[in-house]
Amino acid sequence: MQIVLLSGGSGQRLWPLSNNVRSKQFIDLLKSPSGEYESMVQRVYRQIRTVDPEAAVTVATAKSQVSTLHNQLGASVGISVEPCRRDTFPAIVLAAAYLRDVRGVAPDEPIAVCPVDPYVEDSYFEGVRDLTAQAAKGEANLVLMGIEPTYPSEKYGYILPTSTEAVADVETFKEKPDAATAAAYIDRGALWNGGIFAFKLGYLLQRAHELIDFTDYHDLFARYADLDKISFDYAVVEHEPKIQVMRYAGEWKDLGTWNTLTEAMDEPSVGKTMLNDSCANVHVINDLDVPILAMGLHDVVISASPEGILVADKEQSSYIKPFVDQIDQQVMFAEKSWGSFRVLDVSDGGMTIKVTLNPGHHMNYHSHVHRDEVWTVLTGTGWTVIDGAVRAVRPGDVVRLPAGSRHTIIADTELRVIEVQTGESISAQDKRKYAYDFDRLGEEHA
Repeated sequence: MQIVLLSGGSGQRLWPLSNNVRSKQFIDLLKSPSGEYESMVQRVYRQIRTVDPEAAVTVATAKSQVSTLHNQLGASVGISVEPCRRDTFPAIVLAAAYLRDVRGVAPDEPIAVCPVDPYVEDSYFEGVRDLTAQAAKGEANLVLMGIEPTYPSEKYGYILPTSTEAVADVETFKEKPDAATAAAYIDRGALWNGGIFAFKLGYLLQRAHELIDFTDYHDLFARYADLDKISFDYAVVEHEPKIQVMRYAGEWKDLGTWNTLTEAMDEPSVGKTMLNDSCANVHVINDLDVPILAMGLHDVVISASPEGILVADKEQSSYIKPFVDQIDQQVMFAEKSWGSFRVLDVSDGGMTIKVTLNPGHHMNYHSHVHRDEVWTVLTGTGWTVIDGAVRAVRPGDVVRLPAGSRHTIIADTELRVIEVQTGESISAQDKRKYAYDFDRLGEEHA
């Protein structure tokens, strides 16, 4: 099974745990079968592998999410990187060109596309597998998964099939309606449109060439910023006469708000929290290293992270986005391919960061023009490279890095470091990368 997962958006409705780098699908709030916390994307990836261990998974995403994806899913997952945001049609076309020109996928191969963060049972991905098998038959150019509705939702579009069979032709599509209209659609046998569909790779690329002037993946990537922003539904689905829909009746939830996410949580609290007995329907998610105490509250969600603190009625929490749009501050926590960092303090001319490197990982070999840095090793062992000079480091060591020096740090064990940055201009853009033979370093110091 070839499957493309669409990973976009910053998940502002789950502020303060989510931001432009740490989107909602990367937050560890769901319990895995082993009892450990996992993120939405880890849950989805695990479920795909359970249903089809040989599935080829490609994530279509922004550059800012690549490090987190590698950190959570490993380096082997396929990633189609969008140079900038251009809605779902350009993202899917870029992923399709990536599959053909980089991964060598054949034109007649069926491809399934779905969001990266649904809360579903394993049977959902069995349905996705069946969806690709149906697309392979060639009876229709597009095969959609239609979700059996459980209530007249105003949040989803609707698919009206021509019959009640498991696989049917599509009569028409309806935009997000009000509740009364949604109820009328359901009475006519309508299904929720969850944005899950399958097609043969060659079909999609043919349609793409009809709408976009490009030669191959590399050409499309180079001119991506000039493409029109348009959804896959508007660009393709609404103009395709040969469409089928396959019914899915299992559990399916969009955990896009605090209200829906807390419904899927196995426990009322995560992190250092205390709730007294008079609390009812209260969830507390604490990403800080300080305790939170809740008393006598009802129907409330509390969330605390380095980005901020939310205290909200659960129903009102769905309307958070306009308020979050007004918040303009630096990202305070992010996962990277080598580990993670958390900003501890920001002041004029200075910033203090706690860096955690995973065992066997390293930062890029890089330098800064406008800032000096001082690293203090808290725990773990590893190596630094400063202007080519290699040095072992352990707890208590202090490493000074003047502006212009080329440097990196490599972790033998998990390595925790306090990084103090000082300078007139401190910016994430003040970074120049250099090549370095890390494999040779490992051999010399093995």
